[in-house]
Amino acid sequence: MSGNWKIAAVSIASIVLITVNLYLIEKKESKVERTVFVENWTKVKKDTITDTIQTNGVIKPEEEYDIYFDAKKNDFKKFLVKEGDSITAGSSLFEYTATELDALKASLEAEKTAAEGEIAGIEEYLGKLRSYQGTVTSEPEAAIDESVEKNLNIDITTSSSDLIKSNIEQEMYKQELEKNRLDEKVKMLDAKLSSIEEQSSAIVTTSEADGVVKNINKNLDNPIISIVSTNMAIEGYFSGEEMKKAEVGMTIKASSSDSKKALKGTIGRIHSYPAEEPSLKKDNRFPFQALIEPEGEETEPLLVGSKVDLTVITNEKAGVPSIPIEAVQYQKHPYIYKLTNKGYVDKHYITKGLKAEGKQEIIKGPSVGDVILLKPNVAVKNHSYFITPIQFEKVKAGTYKKFTSREKVRYLLLGILEK
Repeated sequence: MSGNWKIAAVSIASIVLITVNLYLIEKKESKVERTVFVENWTKVKKDTITDTIQTNGVIKPEEEYDIYFDAKKNDFKKFLVKEGDSITAGSSLFEYTATELDALKASLEAEKTAAEGEIAGIEEYLGKLRSYQGTVTSEPEAAIDESVEKNLNIDITTSSSDLIKSNIEQEMYKQELEKNRLDEKVKMLDAKLSSIEEQSSAIVTTSEADGVVKNINKNLDNPIISIVSTNMAIEGYFSGEEMKKAEVGMTIKASSSDSKKALKGTIGRIHSYPAEEPSLKKDNRFPFQALIEPEGEETEPLLVGSKVDLTVITNEKAGVPSIPIEAVQYQKHPYIYKLTNKGYVDKHYITKGLKAEGKQEIIKGPSVGDVILLKPNVAVKNHSYFITPIQFEKVKAGTYKKFTSREKVRYLLLGILEK
């Protein structure tokens, strides 16, 4: 008999429970109908959001200097360095002589010979003038050289002795001036010839920067020598999409299996033209170079050719309100659901900021510390009640005893119906 009573009691309780549930569910504007089961939620946090480009690169010298040689105007002598040599600014690279100096030397020597011949002629002429000058007074009718008579431009037979002497003195003064001019010219030519002699021995080309001799062209084809700098950089390529975000001066971080320390630096150069001719069949790649910041004298040397994983920081905001991207809903404008202290789920429109790393910056909307709903499993009505799973580790018997009988039934029914 007792067994039949228990079965009857359970059946009646089940019927009552089902009936009550159906009533509460079908009742218009029922609180149960508008209650949301919130399983996943989070808080608005103050965080740092960093937008980046992830790419690869290779370690290469920062600069390469090419040295050229003009074989048409110069005669090459010898190289003074070898491939792989470390050099400093001012180091001697190679010797040569200038072929144009030989032609200039011959021209100057011919000009000097002509000037010296003119000086000899003037000295001879001055001797004749002095000789005739001494005979004008003692022998007025003495024979005179034709060149002297022609240059004096007077009639010897009719002119007085004083006039002849005066003309001779004027002519001697003029010739002395010309001789002095030619003497100065010869001195100047000697100075030029002396300078050419010094240059003809060997002209040395020196390096303008520190570096390492990368290549020497022994066939004398230009560039005759290539020098790479000792400072290292990172070279790589940006895609077309990455080019829209990348700018010179952006901070970079890099890591390599060949280096124990992470590398830091900035983007130093970006080529605006693709590495290869644009084509419909290929994606464009734009070369860039990142400069590496030195970290002191103890920095380990970087191996040329080492591959690196590169992070380019395109945008970064620190200490801004942020939420997970999946918490943002869209219906014309972005919005989120905020869980209020009074047990409601309220819809709040937001103004978005930077989005990266799975985080969304909130420029306008809930404040730091507010609790928000992550992406819900079902549609949510604005200003709905919400319930959450029981966190048994936080349940205390003392708290349960504070509820009234009505509150106990209400919360029990809400929990069962939502499940």
